[in-house]
Amino acid sequence: MSFKALIHVQHLLGTGHVVRAAAIGKALAAEGVEVTLASGNTIPPTLDTGSLKIVELPACRSPDATFKRLVTLDNEDIDDAWKIARVKASIQVLEADDFDLLLTETYPFGRRQLDFELAPLLETAKASSKVPLIATSIRDILVRKKQLWKERWMADQALKFYDRILIHSDPDFIRLADSFPFTEEVDHLVRYTGYVGGDPRPAVEGPDGEDEVIISCGGGAVAESLLSAALEARPLSRRAEDTPWRVLIGHDISDDAFAIYRQSAVDGVIVERARRDFPDLLKRARLSVSQAGYNTVLDILQACVPAVFVPFAQINETEQTQRAEALAGHGRAIVTPEADLTPERLAAAIDDALALPRSKHSVRLGGAEESARVLLQDLKDRMS
Repeated sequence: MSFKALIHVQHLLGTGHVVRAAAIGKALAAEGVEVTLASGNTIPPTLDTGSLKIVELPACRSPDATFKRLVTLDNEDIDDAWKIARVKASIQVLEADDFDLLLTETYPFGRRQLDFELAPLLETAKASSKVPLIATSIRDILVRKKQLWKERWMADQALKFYDRILIHSDPDFIRLADSFPFTEEVDHLVRYTGYVGGDPRPAVEGPDGEDEVIISCGGGAVAESLLSAALEARPLSRRAEDTPWRVLIGHDISDDAFAIYRQSAVDGVIVERARRDFPDLLKRARLSVSQAGYNTVLDILQACVPAVFVPFAQINETEQTQRAEALAGHGRAIVTPEADLTPERLAAAIDDALALPRSKHSVRLGGAEESARVLLQDLKDRMS
């Protein structure tokens, strides 16, 4: 029997959420599932969505890292009329087909700004003549909330609406309890899938990366302090002053700013744009220095390279700090705060990290394929 699945995803600032959602969708499609991906923001043109049916909902995004406002792609604040249109569009997608599975990416463990849309969507699914299996897809670490009631609300929504919680991490490194205080209440719904990502990318040609210190910053838009410190830290290091440092700057940094960074680099520091062969560079490197985003940490874990993490921690962001500290607890990294970062502090952290042994522990991958396997088994169990 063939199944039909609807995946709802909203990326607000970066694109990691839609990348993971598409990967799970393609893994389901590879097993014969007919998948519709409803996206609340423009899908990046570089993202391969394969055979997925794409539905573009009225689009919104966050204008900054506070995530307190939602705006349209024209930077207009969303209003009640926009919200009504968004709810209508989502429910129309749900009711347009006879879906066996509804998967929401992140919600209810985040994206509470979209409760105006997703609560009605879930209520509609629950009230349909054929109630779909309802699952949520979340990454390894949740952003902690200052008010405990918000996390209580997450657990209550999960227990009210959901049949399955997929966590895209390796439980040997990070578990839900590391960032969610009500784990015991929802634990019966949880399945760990391994990390989503880690697909093969181009190999390094030539000697690039060999015994180097690799500094990376993802897109680069929120990494100014890390980049500034890294460009001056090499002469201050006792363990890594004799090797090339390669600073990879993302494409969110303007050409003018990139040129200034290149001019500011001290001797022995190579500055270039982010590279597709980044994972292979890491495998040959002496050390990685980076923030602690999901995809970057996955690349570091796969490379088994020692690391320095300077987690993005502006506004109320806790996710990267918790992820970095979890890896540090396993002896895989040194963490140094973003606040008051200096070249001297970064050099000291690099020296400490180079004293760590190179890990031989293989991280659990295949998260998209395992997610598809779990969901298909859940669907089959419902029919038996």
